[in-house]
This record gives sequence, C-alpha cells and structure tokens, in this order.
Amino acid sequence: MRARRAAVRSASALIATLALTAGLAGPAVAAREAEAPPVATATDPVTHEENDRVPEGSVWTQHYFPSSDRSGTQLHADVLLPEGLSRKEKVPVILSVGPYFAHAGQTGPEGWAHTGPSARFNDFIEGTDLFDEGYAFVMVDLRGFGGSTGCLDWGGPGEQADVRAAIDWAAKQPWSTGAVGMYGKSYDAVTGLIGNNLDQRALKAVVAQEPLWDMYQYIYSNGVPRPNVTGTAGAYNSIATMPPMADDDPRYRVNARYEEDHPECLTENSAGYRISDQRDDHWTSRDLARMAKGSDTPLFVTQGFIENNTKPEEMQEYLDNHEGPERGWLGQWDHVRGGDRTPDGRLAMGREGWYEETLSFYDRYLKGIRPDVRYPAYAVVDSTGAWRAQRTWPVTERSVTLPLGGGSYVDDGGASARAALTASGRPAPRPPAPPAGRWDMENAPATEHVAPRGLAEESAKRQRDGEVGSSFFVWSKPLEKPVRVTGTPQVSLTAKGEGNVMLKLYDVAPDGTAVMFDEQVSLLHSGRLTVDLKATDWTLAAGHVLAVEVGSIQTGSWRDTPSGETVEVRGARLRLALDDPADDVATPGDRSPFLDTYLRQYTVELPAGPGTFTVVPGGRL
Repeated sequence: MRARRAAVRSASALIATLALTAGLAGPAVAAREAEAPPVATATDPVTHEENDRVPEGSVWTQHYFPSSDRSGTQLHADVLLPEGLSRKEKVPVILSVGPYFAHAGQTGPEGWAHTGPSARFNDFIEGTDLFDEGYAFVMVDLRGFGGSTGCLDWGGPGEQADVRAAIDWAAKQPWSTGAVGMYGKSYDAVTGLIGNNLDQRALKAVVAQEPLWDMYQYIYSNGVPRPNVTGTAGAYNSIATMPPMADDDPRYRVNARYEEDHPECLTENSAGYRISDQRDDHWTSRDLARMAKGSDTPLFVTQGFIENNTKPEEMQEYLDNHEGPERGWLGQWDHVRGGDRTPDGRLAMGREGWYEETLSFYDRYLKGIRPDVRYPAYAVVDSTGAWRAQRTWPVTERSVTLPLGGGSYVDDGGASARAALTASGRPAPRPPAPPAGRWDMENAPATEHVAPRGLAEESAKRQRDGEVGSSFFVWSKPLEKPVRVTGTPQVSLTAKGEGNVMLKLYDVAPDGTAVMFDEQVSLLHSGRLTVDLKATDWTLAAGHVLAVEVGSIQTGSWRDTPSGETVEVRGARLRLALDDPADDVATPGDRSPFLDTYLRQYTVELPAGPGTFTVVPGGRL
C-alpha cells in the first residue's frame, strides 16, 4: 500500500497550520498564491507531482453538471482517475456524494495552503490501493456545498435529485465502464442509502458506514426534540457558507458563494428542523427506511449499537425492506469508520480487514470477480465483545411479548428523583450542561449525559416504599441461561395523562450493578402508545435480570418540556427478539475499545426487585 501523504495529516497539524496562516495578509498572501500549484479543470488534469493534495497514483480533474430535478442547480465533482489511464481504457467508479468535500475543509476551513481535492477518504483510497486496483474515485458536492449551487436540502428531494444525477453522470463518462459503487460514512453514507432507494441500474453496490436510516430520528424522538434540533441546522448552514480557497477556479468560487448570495436558503433549511410532526411531508419525504421498500442494490453497512451520533433507529426496518444482497459489520462502537484506530493503535471496531473486504465487495459487484475469501454476510459483536458470523441480522430464534403491568410516575423531568436523592444524604446532582461543540452527522458528543450516581437506586427504593416518583421499574425473574436481546425492542402501553415518557432497558447483575443498554423517549397522550427502542444486540448472562424503567425524561440531553402531570400506565408490554448465544459461529475480531467506555458511563447501582415476568417463557428458545 502507498504511504500516507500530507493530505491525511492529523487534525492537530491542520489546526496549527490554520493558526499560522490565518494572520497572513497582503504581500504574503499574494506570494503564496503566486507559488500555488496548478488547479485542475475538466480538460487539464493535475497529478500528485504537480499538486501534493492529489493522491499518489491519480490524476485530478474538475467537472460541473446539472442536478436531475430541472431546478437549475449545478453540481461540482472532483474526479480522480488512475494515473496513466489511456483514452480507450474504462474503469468502474466509486462515488461519494455529500457536504464534506469542499476544497477548504470538511466541516470548516482546515488551513490548507492551496486548493485541491478533499482528503476525506484518503484512508480508503490508500487502504485499498484503489487506483492500482483499477477504479476511479469521484466526489460530488451536494447542492449548496463546496462548488455546487442551489439551496441545501438535508436529505430531502433536492439532495435525492443530486444523488440521481451524480450516479447517472458517473456512469456515462467516457472513462467509466458504467458500473458505479457508492462509498461513505455518516452523511455520505446517507446518500448511499438514498442511492439504493433510487433503484438506478448503473448503481451496482453501496457501502454505508454509520448512516441515518430516517432523517427525522436524528432531530426528534417521537416528537421530543433532540439536543441538536437547532445545532444541526446551524452546523450545515455554516458548512454551506464556508469560503472557497483563494486559488480555486473562478466558477468554483462563484458557486461556493451561492448560499451567501441567497440567504433564504439558510432560513428555509433551519425552518425544516422545527417541524416536529413525523407525519409531515417534510419528514415522510426523508424517511429512508420506508422508501427502501423493494430496493435491491447490494448493500454493505456498519452500525454501532451504542453510538451517540447516528443511532440505530429504524435500521431494522430499512434492512427488512431491502431485498438485495447484504453485508454488515455491526457492534459495540461509536461513530467510527471500519478502518479507524484509537490513539493507542487498536482498531476502533475491533476487526481487521476493512479495506480488503470492501474492495472484494466492489470487485464482485462492479467487476464480476468472485472473491477469494468467503466473508460472512454479517459479522456482529455483542455486549460480551465476542464476534460471530451470521447469514442475516437479526437472527431471531423466538419473539416474545412480555407483560410489564403498570404503574404511575410524575412527568417532572426527574425533579422528584433528584430531590429524593439529595434527601437521602447523597450529594445534590448538578443539572446537566448543554452539549458542547458542533453537532452535525460527523461530529457529536461521544456520550449522552449519564444518570447522577444513585439516581436509579433511589428511585427504585421510593417505589418499594409506595411513593410515586419520576419513574417506576419492572423486573424479570433471573435468567436460567444466557440469552441475547437482538433486533428492535418495542414497548406498548396505555396511558392516562399527558407529557413525556422515557423507556429504558437494564442488564442487572446479581451484585446489584446494572447497565442501561437501550432507551427511547416519546411524547405521550392519554390512550395507547407503541414505541420502538433503538436496535440492539445485547447478551444477558445466566442469573442476570432484565429491568424496565418507565418514567419522565431524567437523563440524556433531550429538550423535553415536563408536563408536571401524574401519568398512570397500565397494560404495558415489552416485545423482544431473542437469540441463543450457544448457536454462535465465531469469526475473527477483538473487543471494541469503546464498549468499555460505554460500560463505565452507563453502569449504575440498581439491585433487582421482585421478578414479575420471565424473559424466556417456558425456558426454551
């Protein structure tokens, strides 16, 4: 593999460069511009030797073409072709479409001394030896970003038109075989899912790492605003108005100022995030999981079950609606790529071979080359840190609907629980600080605000004493043997009262420690309510207890408005998909480093109460 170049320097080096260059002006800037390397056009390619931002082994050109919705939007593409490709040769195309390919930087200026193609996926280019393997790599700016015009349209019909146009354009170029694969992580993984949904013949495969499966779920949880309800709009408005590089070509510079010249674009973008009704056309047109019905593009996905950014919500619905070949790495990690490593050198997902496996996937579906290695359809690591191979996800040996009964709680945002905690003699918990930093699909706090020490235990004690507090608990009987909770847990209940509800699942050990492993919140009105939790893959050990907490929103950083009402719950039921770990087929991989971070953050004291239900009725899976 080629050695990494300056284009993938560390973020700290980029920041240092930015600090050094930010104050330059006048003659110094003019001198730097005079020394700038050449900038590619559609007909004047540039190599790495001429411009060090061009990856080794490739030649860079720039192109402009219209979106497919006849809006007049012009899209910009940076094209990287294998160096030495003859005029008659054709290669398949790996395409990435997103907001992070601006020449100045991905989510903000990165301090580059001169313009050039984005380094966003240089890890993938180098890890696969992409150009030596005979592929082109194309990066297309979504409308409103980088060198493209138009009003940004977060996952909406406009961006869907851009993805359609990008696939068609890449397939029809004279150097293209007509076979296109998409690659991305986070936002540009979302555009991969959009590409699958569009059902274009030229699109042969999609690799989507840590995507959103439904855009609504990133901003609201069943009507309850998430902490980024305003921050995400602001983040993308900021990216869309990022200034171009001084030496960008004239057309690129004009296009990059589009949002600045059309401030209504930013206003309209922000307005969309304020729509809380999931049934509104704004959100139904962005429900990627529903729109995947009947799609069949070969799909390779990754998803961290415990990540705090692009969470596994409606993931199972998307995969159930997808009918084509699937590959997946699923497990206990945060918002990372398949090849990412931690600062101490460990693989962030814990599994070797990301680049080899993705290249094999593309070779199979874009070139028709049968793989030399037989990879599992899904490689999954559960809460024990053990990897297994399986033919699909989830594998469900038994679906159960468990009676939880009922109880009452006060929708006070946890005020009574915190007051009781203080009255017990424990230190008064501090109100959680608002999340700090940017919150786009590439950047978010690593973990949510965790429960104050002793909060769950004190709430359970008040319940045993017959008091009505901020929540109530229901416990299972101890498990007789290990069982895995997989898929998407679902809680249904009948409520009397108005406000909010938070639902949590805990894995309770015999020593009274418990790990909160799944949660969801929702607005609540009198009547029947059904709530899907996040997708999960968590193994409960023999002797452990499953606890369910129902109550007001006490933890996390949702922007809920407590009603103050006492909510009565009856007829609550928990639907689970269960799998038997004894049937696992091992596949290579190590424990994800983030799993231990999660366990430290989300382990609480919660001695089990009286068991009222059995997780595995009858004891057999």
